[in-house]
Formats: sequence, structure tokens, C-alpha cells
Amino acid sequence: MKTLKLYHNGYKQLSDKDKGIYLGPGRFAREKELGFWPDRVLTDNFDESLGKRPESLALAAYRAESAEEINFSYAELHQLVNKIARKFMSLGVAKGDVVAFQLPNWWQFVAIHLACIRIGAVSNPLMPIFRAREMEFMVNRAQAKLLIVPRCFRKFDHEALARQLLDSSPTLQHILVIDGDGENAFASWEQQDNPGEPLTTQMQPDDIAKIMFTSGTTGEPKGVMHTSNTLLAGIDAVRKRLELTENDVIFMPSPFAHSIGFQYGIVLSIYLGVPLIMMDIWDPEKAVDLMERYRVSFIFAAPPFLMDLIHVPDLQKRDISNLRLFMTSGGPIPPALVAEAKAILPASITTGWGMTETTLATATAPAQDQYSLASAGNALPYAEVRVVDGNNNEVPRGTEGMLQYRGSTLFVGYFKRPDLYAVDKHGWFDTGDLARMNEEGYISIVARDKDIIIRGGENIPVVEVEALLYEMSQVREVTLVGMPDPRLGERACAFVVLQPGKTMSFKEMTDYLRERGLAPQYLPERLEIIQAVPKTPSGKVQKFVLRKMANANVASA
Repeated sequence: MKTLKLYHNGYKQLSDKDKGIYLGPGRFAREKELGFWPDRVLTDNFDESLGKRPESLALAAYRAESAEEINFSYAELHQLVNKIARKFMSLGVAKGDVVAFQLPNWWQFVAIHLACIRIGAVSNPLMPIFRAREMEFMVNRAQAKLLIVPRCFRKFDHEALARQLLDSSPTLQHILVIDGDGENAFASWEQQDNPGEPLTTQMQPDDIAKIMFTSGTTGEPKGVMHTSNTLLAGIDAVRKRLELTENDVIFMPSPFAHSIGFQYGIVLSIYLGVPLIMMDIWDPEKAVDLMERYRVSFIFAAPPFLMDLIHVPDLQKRDISNLRLFMTSGGPIPPALVAEAKAILPASITTGWGMTETTLATATAPAQDQYSLASAGNALPYAEVRVVDGNNNEVPRGTEGMLQYRGSTLFVGYFKRPDLYAVDKHGWFDTGDLARMNEEGYISIVARDKDIIIRGGENIPVVEVEALLYEMSQVREVTLVGMPDPRLGERACAFVVLQPGKTMSFKEMTDYLRERGLAPQYLPERLEIIQAVPKTPSGKVQKFVLRKMANANVASA
């Protein structure tokens, strides 16, 4: 295994000929030469914990609607994973097949992912907020063979939607319903009297382990593909930077179907062999209860979670002294929030930047809190970032430019969309973000070149929402921009130019979008009727002008 120092020099010393192999199969050969892919799958780590401490706590799961809390040791979780894997096999799920699951943070999410690895199936986590429009596209694009959903969550009938998809999807063959009954009941595997011998893991380190959809400027969600090697390399980099050990206890409030929750809740806890504490509906006071009882030491969540946590009544009277680290990413974090959190919590506050495509790419270290107020950290081990101009030349330090990334954690493509894989012949990935880098290599994100609004760490697909609004008879032109919000970071504001003689209310707009099946979190939260959309002479919308208008309207409200 090469040393970290050698690696950081390694990419920069590659010849142009060597750099050309980063696209296609050549990348795999080069990564193996560098030696930073671990050539393991997650069940290897799980099996090690199972062998060393079978009765130790693996999961503690709290369900808000039933006020139910259930714990699993490694031995108990192993038995469940084995049974679930055999259930999948009985349904004809084989290596390489896609298993989609639209679940909240329940213990079944973790068990399903491990079961998929056992049989070599591809995990396709889907956010619980998705409705018919998103689900139909994603299930069909991923070519899922099996879909797993809750019967009902937060008053939405997921089972009914799953049955609709089963009837309409050309590839979907089965659905399983958690808390359901009959032949589609997820828990039917509990009837297995003899689970059989432990299964031999079928997934290989370079097989696709996960497809997770993210939105972008193409107007459609993109299925980001990661292998075990890219995911575990990312985990090892974070472990080193944050100095995480087998003595930590992880609490994950972020959705498992989001990159943060999946990677730094499920994968990180199993990789380290430490307990994972979860809750399905965010409740800051209940979160403190769990943190206190399980002696939580590490949390990774978007800024709104941190804001809610530090405002829990009488927080300073609670014993959360084990909390040593709160990592935040997924959107800009106000420096005032960091300062307030540091004054209240016993933890170091660290920040970072990443994408579904890169996993976490930069971060501050626990001993570098002073940088948390001004940056998203510097490149993690196994990674490089740079800031370039329009000709891909690095700009002087302190100058704004386009942020690019390359490293061992980079994804391996978009499912069924190789044309969107924006990685150049030298291995650099264009992130779509605008940034500055200081003399020490710390980056600050100054804007997002991508057409995305980040609301509470969740990306709003701007092009898709605009396209739906354009379908309204009253709308002549529409542009969606982000407006600042002290808790969620941003909310969406719709600027609309009306057809002559037409009117439109905020309620009419949101009712229409709901009827079209748009997820509630994607709805615009402000409507501004304007006479014309500001544009450049070439016809490009000047979104920065509209953002200033939205900011001014928020400030004067």
C-alpha cells in the first residue's frame, strides 16, 4: 500500500500518456496500481465485526410514528441479512439485478443493502419524498427487478404507488411491502424455519454496488454509479481526516437514501464496526435523548440539523459529553451558526464539500476549527481539487473559478447515460460549482454553476420544476432561483412572466405542481410575477439578477 504522501504526489507526476487511461477500463488498472482502492466489499467489514464481537450493538432504530425502538447485535443482524438475501433469491433476484427501495431510516434499509451485497445485486436507494413522477422515471431508468416500500409513511400510501409501478414498469417483477400482508409482505421471510448456511458474498470490489439518483442541468435525474472500491476508498479517507475509530458511536439523522446518510451512516458504521443510531423522522429533542442514551460521538448532517440541535430547550443540562465531532455538508453553513454551535456543543464542528459523484471530497480536520468559519476544507486523502478557468487552466489562489475533482472516490458513470460522464482524459471531473482556493489549499464554494437549489441539503431539480410550470396556461416564462433561508440554507422562488390577460396565484401554482406528482420538498415557496426575465444579449437568463431580487424581497419581508 502506498503512503498518503506518495499518493498526493502521484497524480501530479503522471505523464500525459498515463493520465489518458482514466477513462474506461484503464482507470481501474491505474487505481489498482496506485493502491488506494481496498479491493473489499462492505460485508467483509461486517463479517469481521461479526466474528470479533457478535453480541455487540450494530443498530439502534427509532420509529417515530409508533414510538418503537429496536436494537440488533451483529449476530441478530447477520441472521436477518441471510434470510432477506434468500428471500430475494427466491424471487429470482440474481447478481447484477437492481433492487430499488424507497424507505425511511429504518433498520430494514441497512439489512437490505447488506443482503444485496451478499447476492451481488445493485442497491438503488430512493428518497421517501419521491412521488409518482420521480418514482416512475427512476424505477424504469434503473431497470429495477424488485421494489421495496413501506406500506405507509407520513400518511402517504407507498404500497398503492408501488402496485401502480408494478403494473406499468417493463422490468419490475416484484414488490415487497414493509408492514404489509399477503404475498407481497416484506416480512414473509420470517417464516423461514431454516435459513441455511451463511451465504458467500457474490459481489466483487469493482462491481456496481449502488445507483443513487441525483438531479442536474439535463432536466432529468441521473443515476450515479459507485463500486465498493470507490465507496470504501471514500470512507477510509474520511476516517483518516476525522480521526474516527472503533470507539465511536454514529448518529445519522440524514436520510439513508441521500448520499450523506448512506455513506456516512450505513457504510461508515459498518466499515468501522461501530453502532449506528438512527431515527426516521427528525425530532431534535428525541435526537438528544438518543445521543444521551447511546453516548453518541459523531454526527454528519446538513446545516439545518445542527441549527435545530443547538436550539433544543435546556440542551446544556443534558449529558451529551461524548459528542466530539459534528460534520456538516450539503449546503452553505453560516459562520454565525458554526460559532454558536461551538459555544454550546462539546463537539468540534467540521465542514466539508462533496457530491453524490465524488462522495466527500474536502473537509476540515477536528483540530482546524478556525478554518470552519471560512472554508469547506482541503482535499481529503486519495483526492485532488483544483480551481480552473474556462480553458481548464488553474487560476491564481484566491481567484474564483470552476471547481474540479479527481481521485479514487470518483464515481464510475451515470447509469444508461455515458454521454453525461464529464471526466476529461486527465481524470478531472467538472463539479459544476464555482469556488476559490486559498494559499493553504482550502476551498470556499462561492456559487453553484449547476442549475440546482439546495434546500436543507436536498437538491431541487430546477429544470424539471421549470418545465412543469411552463405547462401552465397562464405562464409565458418562468425561472426558478434560490432565496436565502436561515434554517434550510435556501428555498425556491419562482419568477413568472404571465401570458397577456392572465393571472396566477401562489396556491394555483403549488396545487398544479402537486397534481403533477412533484415531491413536496421541490415546490417553490415564493411566487414573484414580473414583466420580463432579465437576459444577456445572447438570450441567456441572468439568474444572478433574479437572485438579488429574491434576496431583497426576503430581506424586506
